[in-house]
Amino acid sequence: MIYALANQKGGVGKTTTAINLAATLAQAGEQVLLVDIDPQANATTGLGARPADGERTMFEVLLGEVPIAAIVRGTPVPNLTLAPSSRELAGLSVLLPKLAQREWRLKDSLRRATSVTGAAYDFVLVDCPPSLGLLTVNGLVAADEVIIPVQTEYFALEGLAQLLETIDAVRGGLNPALRVAGLVLTMSDGRTNLAREVEAEVRAHFPELTYRTVIPRNVRLAEAPSHGLPVSMLDPRCPGSDAYFDLAMEVVERA
Repeated sequence: MIYALANQKGGVGKTTTAINLAATLAQAGEQVLLVDIDPQANATTGLGARPADGERTMFEVLLGEVPIAAIVRGTPVPNLTLAPSSRELAGLSVLLPKLAQREWRLKDSLRRATSVTGAAYDFVLVDCPPSLGLLTVNGLVAADEVIIPVQTEYFALEGLAQLLETIDAVRGGLNPALRVAGLVLTMSDGRTNLAREVEAEVRAHFPELTYRTVIPRNVRLAEAPSHGLPVSMLDPRCPGSDAYFDLAMEVVERA
């Protein structure tokens, strides 16, 4: 199963969700590949990887120069493999429109590389950039389902309609089987009226799509990327770790 994690609004916990959901699934025994196609490369550095100059990343994969199998690397989490990003991916906004099958580059590369060690991946998670450009479209075309992190802040629903329109457009022409797996409420401070009101509003608009699990604001979640670890390895008993465990169980239930 391939999931794209997408939201064109930045700072909503998208990459935090990608890292920690992937890690939790892997720790449960699933074979997981995390594909970072965000030029900010936060999922890459958040798992302790910092590709050296000249080292191949998803930039070369999407250009068609190398297969994904040539760039994947292990992570601190058993069963979790990473296809790293680099800041060079920012240049693909200029290069991709000139390439044949520009929307299919990621799908084709994943189709040719469903395994690294001979065992197929149970889950592939694609961390998309905070935009609706061609990189995100590649993620949506490659995916079976989309997970949308939604921050419990005032502008939570801002841009969500545009993202859903983009998903509909991709479904209409490029990936008819694509569906929304669910919305994940993130960075929630349950002590505030605002967080409770936003959660109620999102659940009212999307009652079937919104996951039961709410990801809290948590200091350990914020600290984990600086250690190059998912929160479940930094502090397995913190509220953030518990929440991502619950979310992973929901994702598996819905798969």
